[in-house]
Parts: sequence; C-alpha cells; structure tokens
Amino acid sequence: MDTLDPAIQSMHEAFDTTSKAVPKNRCLGYRPWDSKTRSFGNYVWQDYETIARRRKDFGAGLVHLHEQAGVFGRAYGVGLWCNNRPEWQITDLACMSQNLFTVSLYDTLGPETTEYIINHSKLVCVVTSIVHVPVLLMLKPRCPTLKIIISLDSMYEGDQPLQSKGELLQHFAEERSVALHYIGDVEEIGKQNPRPFNPPSSQDIITVNYTSGTTGHPKGVLLTHANAIAATSSAMVLMKQTDDDATCSFLPLAHIYQRVGEHIALWAGAAIGYFHGNINEIVEDLKLVRPTVFSGVPRLYNRIGTSVKAATLEAARPTRRWLSQHVVDTKLANINNPDPSKATTRHSFWDALWSKRVQAQIGLDRCHTIISGSAPLDPSLHQFLRIVFANSNFAQGYGLTETYAMALCQLDGDLSVGNCGAVIPSNEVCLSDVPDMEYLTTDKPQPRGELLVRGGTVFRGYWGNPEGTAKAMTEDGWFRTGDICTVDALGRFAVIDRVKNVLKLAHGEYVSPERLENVFLANCGWLQSAYLHGDSSKSALVAVFGIEPEGFAAFAGRALHKTLDKNDLPALAEACKDERVRRKATSELAKVAKANKFNRWEYCRALYLYVNPFTVENELLTPT
Repeated sequence: MDTLDPAIQSMHEAFDTTSKAVPKNRCLGYRPWDSKTRSFGNYVWQDYETIARRRKDFGAGLVHLHEQAGVFGRAYGVGLWCNNRPEWQITDLACMSQNLFTVSLYDTLGPETTEYIINHSKLVCVVTSIVHVPVLLMLKPRCPTLKIIISLDSMYEGDQPLQSKGELLQHFAEERSVALHYIGDVEEIGKQNPRPFNPPSSQDIITVNYTSGTTGHPKGVLLTHANAIAATSSAMVLMKQTDDDATCSFLPLAHIYQRVGEHIALWAGAAIGYFHGNINEIVEDLKLVRPTVFSGVPRLYNRIGTSVKAATLEAARPTRRWLSQHVVDTKLANINNPDPSKATTRHSFWDALWSKRVQAQIGLDRCHTIISGSAPLDPSLHQFLRIVFANSNFAQGYGLTETYAMALCQLDGDLSVGNCGAVIPSNEVCLSDVPDMEYLTTDKPQPRGELLVRGGTVFRGYWGNPEGTAKAMTEDGWFRTGDICTVDALGRFAVIDRVKNVLKLAHGEYVSPERLENVFLANCGWLQSAYLHGDSSKSALVAVFGIEPEGFAAFAGRALHKTLDKNDLPALAEACKDERVRRKATSELAKVAKANKFNRWEYCRALYLYVNPFTVENELLTPT
C-alpha cells in the first residue's frame, strides 16, 4: 500500500486537504509561561485554518529570504533546531508548501556535530530557539553557507531600547554577515510578498534526518514524501481513529518516531498539545491534554510502571495492596485465557473501580491507543500496563529512521508479548542467514536471521554517502536493518540480537550484551541506562548502570534503612558508592536473570552505579 487516498501523494497535500475539511478543529497547542506566577498556564490552541495560513505565509517568507541571499530554485534544505513546539511543525509544513525540506538538529548535539550537519547539508538558513542563536553565530566562521537565522522566540518583547537581547544578537549577527529574523517578521514578509504553493511530488525529499552510529559522523537519512505517506497510511490502518483525537508531543521531533506520530494527527484532523519542556513533569501536560493516542519508549513505560506499582501493589495500606494484587491477578488470567477469542484486557467491574482511577492519575483515561517503540518492552511490564490501560490497544512496534519509523507493528486485539507484531501494509520483510553468528532461516522451532525490509517506507539513501548506502542495501533493494529476528507461525517478529554485537568470554561462551541490558532495564525501574562488558580473558560479566533518580531513591533507601530525596543528586551519588546498595543491586539483577532464564555466564557479577554515567559531553553517548 502506497497511500490510503490516491489523491494524497505528499504530506503537504495531506495537511492541506485536512485543513480545508476541518478548519475549526484544534490543531496545535502549547502552555504559555506566566512570568508573574512563575508557572505554565493552560493550553492555548490554534485551529487548522490558522496554522494553514501561518505555514503559507512563513513558506513564502522563507523563499523570499533565500532569494535575497542568492539562493533560487527548489528542493533545498532548511535547518530546524528547537524543542517540540508549535513553531517546529509550522516550519516543517511551511517548507513542504514550497517543496523545501527540513534538516533536524538535536538539542543534545555538541558544536562539532552541529557544524558538521550544517556544512554537510549545505544549509543557508537555520530556524531555531533563541537559546541556540549565540551558538550558531559562534559557528558561522566555520559554516560558510550559513547566511540566515530565524528565531522562534521574540527578541525584543519587554526590553528597554538599546538593551534588548535582540539588538545585542543583531549586532553580533551583522559582524558575522548573518541576517537575523524573528518568525513573526518572516510570516509578515511572506504576507507582503505572497506566492503560490510549490507543491512537492511523492519522490521529492521531505527531510534529511541525521542519525548517529557508534563512531564517526552522523549519517543523513534521505526520506521522501512517498516514505512519509506510506508510513502514515500504514499507521492509520493499524490505529483506531475518532473525531476528537488528541495527542501530547514530548518525544523529540528531531527523531522520526515522533514525526510520523504528528503526521498521523495532522492528516486525521487531530489536536497536538506540546509538552512544556520538562519531561519529569509530563503528567501535568497529559492531565490537561487528556490524549486519546499516546506514543512512548520503554524507558518512560518503566517509570510509569514503577510509579503505578508503588502506589498500588506496593502501597503502604495493606487493603490497597491486597485489592490491587487481586485486580492484577484476575485481569492477567483474562489476558492469558487459553482461548484467544475470549482473551481480553477488560473487566466490567474492576476497570471502573481500579483501572480508570489509575489512568486518571496519569492523564491517560481517554486513551484508546498506546504504542511502544525504539527498544524492546519487557513482556511482564507490557502485560501489567495492559491491565492498567484496559481500554487501550497497547501495541509494540518496530522501525528505524531508514524505514520512517515503520516496519512492524502488533495488530489490535493481539495480546501476545515479546514481539513487534507483523509487517505493516506498506512493506515486505524477510530474514537472511547470518552464519557467522549461527542464525539460520532453517533453524527450529522458528527461523532466525537478519531482518531485511523492502517497500514504501524504506529510505532513498544516505545524503552524500553512496558507500554507506551501498553497504546498507542488497542488490535487489532490501534494507539491512542489522537486527537479528525470529518469526513465529503467525508472522510475528521478535528482535533477539544485533548483527556482530556479541562478546566472547574466557571459556568460549558467546553473550549478546544488548539483549541482557534491555532485560535488566525493563525489570529494574530504578535503572535508566546500562553498559554490560565482557572480556575473552575473563569468565564473568560486569556492568556500569545509570540510575533513575525517583526509583533509585526508594530502592537505595530500603538498603540503607533511611529516606532519600529523589532531587538530592549528591546524596544519590553517595548511595551509588555504598557497598550495601551495590550488593542489593547485584542481588536484584541476579533475580531478574534467574526469572528470565539467563545462562549462568550471562549473570552480572559486579557493577558500578552512577547518577548519569553516559552523556554526550563525556563522549560516552551519541547525540541520537
């Protein structure tokens, strides 16, 4: 399937059609900051008609500024560097309207990587939050193509004459021969210099999305409107749609996973409410938006599961613990009914009395669809959250930047766990033998091998990197994902390993560290990052873990017999070093390993705990 509607061949056409069909529907919303109360207010919304007008004016203004800078023609890139906010989407839509494409820069990028992407994609203009303007001006001498910076934030509001940050930045911009503008001014330029849409074709580029590997420069994944339409169409086939759908945007829009989620909303006429910027306070935003669709990652679901269990199964009041355990046991039995036609997440009595109350505390009581992606979700956590969010289709999916985030997804009604579901309607998949790792499609009881993907969502290639493109593709057009999968009799795929990602221990045993790390993180809500290490001269595995402050405060407090504040990072750092905490952590990991039937050589025998061991700044974490 290429598209749900043959008349829709680009995301520009998808949004334009929807904005005309439901002009007064809520489109994009945000929470304004109140400087008097020092807090964020309720959501302020702009409807589809307003957003359609703004993207038209901004698109015309962007082209006008590029022409003033000597850039003519079509299909050139515009940099986009900011947190999730309405203006991110307005910029993306504006570029589409004039057959331009966006190039995402990440908030986590260091100056060197930002410089590389600007130069590699030959960006003339970057649209950005005001906090990044000084960085861009600093980089200008090493980025010769950069001529235009557009701030998404007002640069003059409330400042005295000759003392505004805008005037200071303008002074530095002029010294660097850079034109500095505010988005509102560019929209006005477009209004004063109108031009018709320059609509893209299905094969035109919608974005060059940079994704980093473990070494070297990030690769620019070249994605087309055809890719976007295929991915969005498949997602809309697999997801329930209602007239008042709403979603909360908090996963980084620089990643393709969140981007396809917003494509769905904008094609369907749904509302997108942008979180206020602090992920630790996301529940505040969820309670205001009350989304009907929610996309997250295992790390977040681990936190949700840990918090829900602490308030129910581990509650201080015995009656609450007993009641919660009874609900979980009853509903789990319903989910695991031997007759698949009778298996269900719902219970007419306990959903109203228990599940609905828990959902409301998180702001997901209206949710009918929940998706997990980016990494494997622990099966026991998956089933527990299905019990909590009883009215939702809680599905696990699989995709990469190179497949526009869409390749596999569980179907509505499939209550199995430990797999990513079946192939999406826009693609085809197969397994390829990896003899070096002893993964073969002839394996029993299920075939095993590297997952290959071909079809509508698969990227065109890596920008300016033909060698990388050739390495990633087979001669007959299959994309090599690098993930080892197995497939069951119903066509459901499970990721079990990575190509070449194995360690060899002293006695010759092979270990897949990524698989073990995912299991530990999924089962230990007090951890949020992991690095498992083995050596051919040693017989045991060791690890470095990064803690999740909220869960770790309670975990370490039990080991030390005292109360720890989740916000007191120095105290948590000291607890990480305490031998009693480390012994308890090693013991808990051993229990997880046993419950998941690890081999004895796959147990973690020693560990270090840190508050935040892996960062971009210390070069132990890649930007993406």
